[in-house]
Amino acid sequence: MVKQAIHTDQAPAAIGPYSQALALSAGSDGRIIFTAMQIGLDPATMEIVEGGIEAETKQVLNNLTAILMEAGAGWENVVKAVVYLADMNDFTVFNALYGDVVEDPPPARSAVAVRDLPKGGCVGIELIAML
Repeated sequence: MVKQAIHTDQAPAAIGPYSQALALSAGSDGRIIFTAMQIGLDPATMEIVEGGIEAETKQVLNNLTAILMEAGAGWENVVKAVVYLADMNDFTVFNALYGDVVEDPPPARSAVAVRDLPKGGCVGIELIAML
């Protein structure tokens, strides 16, 4: 198994001992990409964007798109998403925005409410993609 760290300046730098994503070799031509959970951090300021669930969800999706692109993938390659919401009442807003970026058929997904997210964020998402 070969592990390759994925990093792009178009998404927030890791704020701890982790990679933005890891790509693992999977067979002769394939790769599996595991992203770290992304929150609504602006990569330039490393602060949560203002505007609540809508702004944060858009930023998270932008961050994940940048990471996927750096890995040579896109949303069409995503097979699993795990969503963390600080308030399950934000699910409807989140779901509409998320639905705008995922490809058909949409990936399998889990969505859970959590007590706290890093830096006081509203939403976090991690992905698994296959190439």
